[in-house]
Amino acid sequence: MADTLTSQVIQDGGRTAVLKFTNVSDGSGQAAAVLVDVSTLSADPVTRQACTGVTLQTITFSNIGMGVELLWDATTNVPLLNLPQDWEDTIDFSAFGIPNNAGVGKTGDILVTTVGATAGDTYLLVLTLTKSYASV
Repeated sequence: MADTLTSQVIQDGGRTAVLKFTNVSDGSGQAAAVLVDVSTLSADPVTRQACTGVTLQTITFSNIGMGVELLWDATTNVPLLNLPQDWEDTIDFSAFGIPNNAGVGKTGDILVTTVGATAGDTYLLVLTLTKSYASV
């Protein structure tokens, strides 16, 4: 059996995506699982270019019983943010945004790893992202 992850697209516009994720753990946890797959986000409505990356603007989270680590996907994954166990908060980076600083093999995706997950632990994440597109 595996953790149960559900996702909801709240908004997927030309510039902004707002995505909600909930996880209920069976105790196995998640290890560098794809949370945000940029290839599934809508293309630029004007140029039709595919979304190739995102910048984190805000995150609202609630972790019950486990911590969560977000990573930028690359050949060697790069830490994005650690969210503590048994905590909830909204973190606003919108004044500057957290861009993807992953190097070699960067995909643009965001991965999730749970820390200390036991059966019945949960997390809720709401991410507000600014989308970027391949150059012409």
